[in-house]
Amino acid sequence: MTDTTRHMRPGEVDGKSYYFVPREEFLALVDQGAFLEHAEFGGNLYGTTAKAVQSVQDEQHRRAILDIDTQGVKLIKAHHAYLDPVYVFISPPQYTILKQRLESRNTDTDEAISRRLRMAIHELRNARTPGAFDYIIINDDLDRAYKLLRAVCLGETNGLVCDAMPARDMEEDAAEQSFLHDGETL
Repeated sequence: MTDTTRHMRPGEVDGKSYYFVPREEFLALVDQGAFLEHAEFGGNLYGTTAKAVQSVQDEQHRRAILDIDTQGVKLIKAHHAYLDPVYVFISPPQYTILKQRLESRNTDTDEAISRRLRMAIHELRNARTPGAFDYIIINDDLDRAYKLLRAVCLGETNGLVCDAMPARDMEEDAAEQSFLHDGETL
């Protein structure tokens, strides 16, 4: 749960929200194999150490819940399957709606929104791969999505019916084609 180069947002506390370390120290931890998963997003490095997850499980007697991208999911599946994790993908109802939500917040630059949308194309594409996730939850109704996520997190999954990935929309198709036209691999 390490974030290197970005500044803390209001309310975040070093050592609680994240552990902020210099980029060089982060890369050394990667080389040492300290992370369950790690990724770069938006120019920042993020990772979850095995030590942090073990601490939550052993010392706090709680389930560790990780907010990671599909790159991190793939790393954990490849190298830490022994943890027997449960994988949940929280999906927007449609790519178009995600774009509208990001733009209406008025908190990010156009460049940041574009970067997030580009990443969303990758995430949505991967989530549509059979077996990529154990549960899909569409964030179309906050209360409903919360109840489903809460049930999964608490292990209350007997008889639980979650969602299927939403169909692609025209704007998602167009965005993907644009990224491919720009030489990006998906």
